[in-house]
Amino acid sequence: MNNTLFFRLDWISVLIYICLVSFGLLNIYSATYQQNILMSFNLSTVVGKQFWIFIGCVIISPFVLYIKSNFFEHLSYIFYAISILSLLGLFAFGQKISGATSWYTIGSLGLQPAEFTKITTALVVAKFLSGIQTDIRKRNYLFKILLLVFIPVILILLQPDPGSAFVFFGLFFVLMREGLDLKWLFFGLGLIVIFITTLVLNPLIVCLGIGLIIFIIYRLIKKSNNKLNPFLISLGACVCFSFSVDFIFNSVFEQRHRDRFNIILGLETDTKGIGYNINQSKIAIGSGGFSGKGYLNGTQTKGNFVPEQHTDYIFSTIGEEWGFLGSSLLICLFTLLIFRIIYRAEKQSNIFRRVYCYAFASMLFIHFFINIGMTLGLVPTVGIPLPFISYGGSSLMAFSLMLFIYLNFDSQRLL
Repeated sequence: MNNTLFFRLDWISVLIYICLVSFGLLNIYSATYQQNILMSFNLSTVVGKQFWIFIGCVIISPFVLYIKSNFFEHLSYIFYAISILSLLGLFAFGQKISGATSWYTIGSLGLQPAEFTKITTALVVAKFLSGIQTDIRKRNYLFKILLLVFIPVILILLQPDPGSAFVFFGLFFVLMREGLDLKWLFFGLGLIVIFITTLVLNPLIVCLGIGLIIFIIYRLIKKSNNKLNPFLISLGACVCFSFSVDFIFNSVFEQRHRDRFNIILGLETDTKGIGYNINQSKIAIGSGGFSGKGYLNGTQTKGNFVPEQHTDYIFSTIGEEWGFLGSSLLICLFTLLIFRIIYRAEKQSNIFRRVYCYAFASMLFIHFFINIGMTLGLVPTVGIPLPFISYGGSSLMAFSLMLFIYLNFDSQRLL
């Protein structure tokens, strides 16, 4: 068996990566297409910038692939500290774009630290979990892990950039894999349900419903467990959270975010104002039909009816011009890549490398799910790109680096 990196590399993931980025370049060009201008790879065009960033990623890939995994493990806390400092620096030196102070700008170039903080947080969580060598369910360890995750989340929320902050919650899938009790997952999902239902219904009605559900659960398991205290604590926590939803909704989220929630929940109808993007996106995707209108033939896309179509709403271009077939193929490629990463992660003999691979797959899934969901009007618009597809240098560089680190770890899984 040849033991060189070439033969140990996960070429299936590499091929998917190249296909996704190439498909992204085609659709970025289509979304920014001007009739008398052919595809150009100079830095004066959007597609040119994305192309050269991709080339830059390809150039640095061998350096990332040949580094020993111990390098990332030993320096994970240093990388994490640098990323936290970069987030703090935004409040003094960052530039406000689209309502959020999330960027450092140098001339025409921009850098979004939150994208790279996803890498460092994944690495530091992997380092911590590989180092404790004990039960993750112990409170002191769980608290430390949550602290590592919530520090960047809070700093990103203060920008405010709730979309990027939400991606970090994908790390809870990692904690579940490493032994965290499933009750925490159900508790988190319960809070999301409470949050949404409280926005739609009266908090008192929601609290009565919570009390009834907890009472039924308690009665069902009373014979095997007669402890009432956990149920009373859960009831109290859920009731307090329900009554605090209005405060959270009005204080944490900006008006543009609140409007988008109201549109998704059907509390408001506004196809010409704040709901314009979602409405036009759904029209574009629906008009593509089964096989699409053909490349560069999308009328919604060419008419610039969908704002930010080359970034957050690029899936509407794919839906219109490539139809159900093209959209399904894209979804299949993402699904294959995510499951491929998880499958290979389970073959890891090293905890640090396994946890990182799961973190990468989880963050990739959150991005993929939310971005496509918001273009279909299933989730509120929170402004996160479709990895490898949407225009955005920071996003492409960060996810490329995450993939290269995964490929590095995977190639060393049996060593």
